[in-house]
Amino acid sequence: MSSSLPPVDVVCAVIRRGDLILLAKRPPGKRLAGMWEFPGGKVDPGETPDQALHREIMEELGCELTILQAGPAALHEYEWGSIRLFPFLCELKSESSEPCPHEHSELIWVFQKKLSRPDMAPADEPVIRWVATLA
Repeated sequence: MSSSLPPVDVVCAVIRRGDLILLAKRPPGKRLAGMWEFPGGKVDPGETPDQALHREIMEELGCELTILQAGPAALHEYEWGSIRLFPFLCELKSESSEPCPHEHSELIWVFQKKLSRPDMAPADEPVIRWVATLA
């Protein structure tokens, strides 16, 4: 289904700790409820993607990140509209709090090589492929 509306710009954080990557479970009552995703959210008007990432991660997880690398943007079309996803490889700042699920039902750390799973949000598939290319 093609949408006449422009895609919504969205950011996501691939938060790495050694060989582990943080995933967040979408809560009941939201689109894609029960699916796992890289945490993030919409870019507000006047924000750059990296500004949006820092704001969204503080809102959703209550932690601070260092951006290590920006990944390639990926377009994904859902039944309700399109998103343009800007992924960022990140790590927690040394002085940051541990991530806490303020807007998700659960958080898990997963081995980088185990990211491809059937219960991942479909828009995150290109991000998983990008992460697989990273050392």
